[in-house]
Amino acid sequence: MKLLVKVLLFTVLVPGFVAVLAPRLLLWSGLPLLALPLGSLRHSGWLLVAAGAAIYAWTVWDFATVGRGTPAPIDPPKELVVRGLYRHVRNPMYAGVLLFIAGQALLWQSGQTLLCAAAVWAGFHLFVLGVEEPQLRRLFGEAHIRYCARVPRWLPSLRGDR
Repeated sequence: MKLLVKVLLFTVLVPGFVAVLAPRLLLWSGLPLLALPLGSLRHSGWLLVAAGAAIYAWTVWDFATVGRGTPAPIDPPKELVVRGLYRHVRNPMYAGVLLFIAGQALLWQSGQTLLCAAAVWAGFHLFVLGVEEPQLRRLFGEAHIRYCARVPRWLPSLRGDR
């Protein structure tokens, strides 16, 4: 139960802010709208939002059940998670958040929200390179180094973990 509370708290505070509140604040900021005239194609955004939420939920589940930890850097998994979506790409949780934001950009026909997704990806990338991967190397050593050699960081491999 304690793990569930920590996961929910992290989800509301971090991905909740990044994927839900920040894009809305940007829209409400009064900045000139960068319109994406998509017509009915905008409804495909629902697929991206749903896929992003499902990917996030799946990866958090794997962190909690396999890794016995949370997505929070201050309470990481105790075991290296290399199953499920982590067999195909090292950062599926971040990818889920990015899909969620991109889906909102389509739904709202908002160039600002699409730019927000790009900025969030850049932030994720810098965090992964500068903080997360060094921390995982310290925690899991050679197992993490081998995992990084087999599985791509951002673009999924359909072959899975070799």
